Amino acid sequence: MILSNYSLAELHGKLKATGVCFRTGRFVSRVRSSIENVASDLLQIYAGAEVCEEGFVDFDIELAPSGGYRRLFKPQVNFSFNGYLPFQPLPQDQSLPLMEWGLNWCVSNHFQQALVIHAAVVEKYGKALILPGQPGAGKSTLCAALVSIGGFRLLSDELTILDCDSGHILPNPRPISLKNKAIKIVAGLPSGLNMSRTVEDTQKGSVALLQAPQISLASWDKEALPGLVIFPRFKADSEGGTLQDLSKGEAFLQLANQSFNYPILAERGFKAIARHLDQAHCYRFEYDGDLNAAVDALDGLMRDV
Repeated sequence: MILSNYSLAELHGKLKATGVCFRTGRFVSRVRSSIENVASDLLQIYAGAEVCEEGFVDFDIELAPSGGYRRLFKPQVNFSFNGYLPFQPLPQDQSLPLMEWGLNWCVSNHFQQALVIHAAVVEKYGKALILPGQPGAGKSTLCAALVSIGGFRLLSDELTILDCDSGHILPNPRPISLKNKAIKIVAGLPSGLNMSRTVEDTQKGSVALLQAPQISLASWDKEALPGLVIFPRFKADSEGGTLQDLSKGEAFLQLANQSFNYPILAERGFKAIARHLDQAHCYRFEYDGDLNAAVDALDGLMRDV
């Protein structure tokens, strides 16, 4: 059973009562909420998610209206994990982005069985392409293009999970988060995937979510071998795409610095990155607005790995 088997009324009723357990990437979450637009947002963006009515729940979360007089003139939403509120309340219109940010927080703070890196990651030809990058580097836009028009399998747009023993990538496919100008760019790609309504005036600007492809959801347990580690940089006035070799030493330092739990895992985290990079090729990649050319360049590189 998948989430879209519920009608809007059925889903809202279950969210409001006992909650709905469904797969959010490689993890199972129980989501509860009495806020009306949460059900419709989930049906649009998580339509193909597997409903898990029995078994272990990784994250028990709730999107609840905040109390007080403010709710009468400016309704807000709180994200809670096992009753704990890690964030300040936000306008209720931001419930779906808040859920995604909250799930990222759950994984990065509570999953210590593998190394969690702040990076997008996709797969093709059985091998992973990791896309670390600072905000504004264009990694989510490039990730969306690789998935939408390049035939790559989405593993994660935000959190790369690296198995400590093998150095392989553990998929965690969830919606791709897009911001500001990237929303219009990705909306113009022939992906056939649902995109959420755009939420304005968040802490990150305008935000929208692109649905994860069904094939990615169905293969959440299929690991990817090391392939490429690409540090992208979007530069509007550059000419085409430019690749530059990056030493594995520098790549190691950057991946370690962008890992949430590297200090906790210590030697295991060190070995995880080392094992992955032993079998991967590393580059800097500067690209302009021609996403088709960028996708073709990276696809060709993947074929040669």
